[in-house]
Amino acid sequence: MELSSVIIVCIVSWCVSKDLVECKLRFANYYQDHMILQRAPERSIVWGYTDTDTMNNQSQIELTMNNRTYSTLSHNSTWSIILDAQIEQGPFEIYVSQLLSNGTNERIMLNDILFGDVWLCSGQSNMHFNVTRMFNASNEIQNANQYPQIRLFSSQYSINNEQQEDLKYIAMNWSIASNETLQNPAVSAVCWLYGRMISDALERRPIGLIRSSWSGTNIELWSPSNVLIECNITSSVNPVPSINSTMLFNTMIYPFTRMVIKGIVWYQGENNVGHNMDKYNCTFFNLIQSWRNIWFTRTQSNTNPHFPFGFVQLSTGETTGTIVGGFPVIRWHQTFDVGSVPNSILPNLFMAVTLDLRDDQGG
Repeated sequence: MELSSVIIVCIVSWCVSKDLVECKLRFANYYQDHMILQRAPERSIVWGYTDTDTMNNQSQIELTMNNRTYSTLSHNSTWSIILDAQIEQGPFEIYVSQLLSNGTNERIMLNDILFGDVWLCSGQSNMHFNVTRMFNASNEIQNANQYPQIRLFSSQYSINNEQQEDLKYIAMNWSIASNETLQNPAVSAVCWLYGRMISDALERRPIGLIRSSWSGTNIELWSPSNVLIECNITSSVNPVPSINSTMLFNTMIYPFTRMVIKGIVWYQGENNVGHNMDKYNCTFFNLIQSWRNIWFTRTQSNTNPHFPFGFVQLSTGETTGTIVGGFPVIRWHQTFDVGSVPNSILPNLFMAVTLDLRDDQGG
């Protein structure tokens, strides 16, 4: 080997982004191979952490993708780069490099990155319900290989009294839709069905689906503290021991608010029957407003401040078909006491109507 080749090998220090022990320069934990980044007209953001072995508190970070190089300076050991709006879907490779004080150039990369629409799916047990438990699960699993443009990611249960900048626990890394992937219990059935439907409707556009849900949880747990103040929520009797209000927002939603998304799909409400039920019109309204505002601010105005927010109407629990049973008050409050969606209260809302669905054989 020539001396020049040896020098080049020594100067460029490679590290694998998912090997966090060996790699000080790294991406945020939910930036991984095979992920989906938000397509145009939005401008997507890539962020992560720097190696602290630099000559000063700030260091030059360069990102290269699709023959375009972006530069920024790190701040408080983190870096963030706003990409140009991407019309092409890819796949692309993303390279990030940092010059260290000893003259070496540390470098990391992401492989097989697509640009499409990113949706976050949240709520309680009905959102947490996985594909393998569906009545037609075998058909969905068998056909999953036809949708490699859909990528899925799931967060793991986590709580904290303080807002967390990054996601600490992951149930499933970014994965390409396949027979095997859909059998993972971390894949939400509602989230998958929604993503598959819109991908088909949009001529197989890449779709990124992020599941961040927890069974048996109240809306207060998913709400920023300002929502509780606005709605005069002074107490929260939560079904999950040791979890206080805002804890799930802090750990399972807030970390994603630095990532540009297309919208939210929400399936929750059952656990608020008998618990601040009369205030659900207030908490639901303010949760949507707060999430939109926080995403808009933390992505530096690159997420739509009125991004689409879809939710599933709570269905009746009755199977006789003779009465409208189950959750009538929550259903009413889901529409902010208007009775229909969309309405003039909030823009860009959509609702999956389920009141006409029955699980019994006569339905």
